[in-house]
Amino acid sequence: MGVFTYENEVTTVIPPAKFFKAFILDADRLYPKIVPHQPKTEVVEGDGGPGTIKIITFSHGGQVKSIKHRLDVVDEKSLTYKYTVLEGELLSDNIDQISKELKVTAGPDGGSILKSVSIYHTKGDHQIDEQKLKIGEEKGLGLLKAAEAYLLANPAEYN
Repeated sequence: MGVFTYENEVTTVIPPAKFFKAFILDADRLYPKIVPHQPKTEVVEGDGGPGTIKIITFSHGGQVKSIKHRLDVVDEKSLTYKYTVLEGELLSDNIDQISKELKVTAGPDGGSILKSVSIYHTKGDHQIDEQKLKIGEEKGLGLLKAAEAYLLANPAEYN
């Protein structure tokens, strides 16, 4: 089994606690407000804390139709969130498991920095296509910017 780590860092003008609450903790309710093709989230096990298993289904007909993931860590004090992808199109004949850690820290001018670390566990000695990873990260950046725009347009939410 191989291990490939991909790190990314993006900034937003939204303060850390508000950004963590909206973009990470309340993602299941925020994303349908900002994504044209509303994803459906179903909790299949757990109460929203560590160990919770969710299935997110996308109706837009893209390459990823669903993601089943397990929540591993929710730390509101350190603004850290970790999960593991268990099933779905993100996994393949070459990728056995994906673990992701998101951490929000204070950024410039009262905003935030979102640091993400994705760890891909590959089957055998398979390599990861970094270009595909960058495309996926760009989609995530688009979602972040849409969330930022929503929060700026609705400043009373998530206080």
